Amino acid sequence: MKKVLIVLICFCFMPFSVLASSSEKVDVTLAPKAKSAILIEASTGKVLYEKNSHEKLAPASMTKIMSMLIIIEHIESGALKWDDMITVSENASSMGGSQILLETGEQMSVEDLFKGVAVGSGNDAVVALAEAVSGSVDAFVELMNKRVKELGLNDTLFQNPHGLDQENHYSSAYDMVMIGRELVSHEKVLEYTSIYEDYLRKGTDREFWLVNTNKLVRFNPIVDGLKTGFTSGAGYCLTASALKNDMRLLATVMGEESTTDRSNEVTSLLDYGYASYKVDVLASKDTVIEEKEHDLAKSKIKFVPVNDVQVLNKKTNKLGEITYNLKLDNITMPIKKGDIVGKLEIKENDKVISDVSITVLSDVDKVKFVDLLYRYLKDIVAGNILL
Repeated sequence: MKKVLIVLICFCFMPFSVLASSSEKVDVTLAPKAKSAILIEASTGKVLYEKNSHEKLAPASMTKIMSMLIIIEHIESGALKWDDMITVSENASSMGGSQILLETGEQMSVEDLFKGVAVGSGNDAVVALAEAVSGSVDAFVELMNKRVKELGLNDTLFQNPHGLDQENHYSSAYDMVMIGRELVSHEKVLEYTSIYEDYLRKGTDREFWLVNTNKLVRFNPIVDGLKTGFTSGAGYCLTASALKNDMRLLATVMGEESTTDRSNEVTSLLDYGYASYKVDVLASKDTVIEEKEHDLAKSKIKFVPVNDVQVLNKKTNKLGEITYNLKLDNITMPIKKGDIVGKLEIKENDKVISDVSITVLSDVDKVKFVDLLYRYLKDIVAGNILL
């Protein structure tokens, strides 16, 4: 049993959040049939419940969470495009297990292949994409393991991009949920993982019906992902993502005995999280904290946080008095939206709970000399400047 302490986390491309203090103790048993389980709040990464969360186990097709992360990062970087056509190799088409029945030499778009991974868990589809990203499966697996280290995870070693049982291919509930957390920060992914059914090769004689292996997507309205897994060595696994009341939770269970168990026990984890915790937004990334004039600025400068500032708290706890203190750097013109120009210090009952970077609401241009001269003369006429 743990006391929940104030934590400070700042990510450049994720909402900024902290966990408010709590003196309450939690005594609850969840996911009793799972070998391991974990529940986190996404914006903070705070663990709300765990059971054997660092035990190294076979992750089965939850492996594809990392594969999808690598693929979406390549798409967003421009190295791969959604409408690129990929020619399927013999290696990809020969994959066993779940598949979308790719044929050697067949061409399919990156988007349809990605859909085949996110919805249908196609082993052939993920191998085709891995080869498109890295040239070979081995090179792609190197990227996967490199990304594991970049995320600071210690329980994972991948040997393939699909998750079929292989020696020394393992992960943990903790690592899986944290990789899932990174994946859902790319919101485009959720457009695919939330699909329950769709079709590939629609209107052809090889039309393929995709049905999501994560049944919670259909039966639980707050669930919008993320990835199931099953092999004889791994048992039934699931990492699920859910959004309710502006709070995203992620839960992972591993080593379940049936699809029913994994769905029910993930549901119980999510239910516990939403019943016990809440997220309050202290400032959104569009909230103007302060407006200031600057001699060399064409217009007033509007300062905003780079990310949403949130506090995660037990539902039984109330926030104390919140105060804000803007600390600006020496500003030079022009300023582009996204440029860091200072810090916003947020206090609860005079105790600092966050220190988030500040940018501007929109680009601020440098005033032209003629406009500066006009402004100067106007101030003289108005008596604001004495000669």
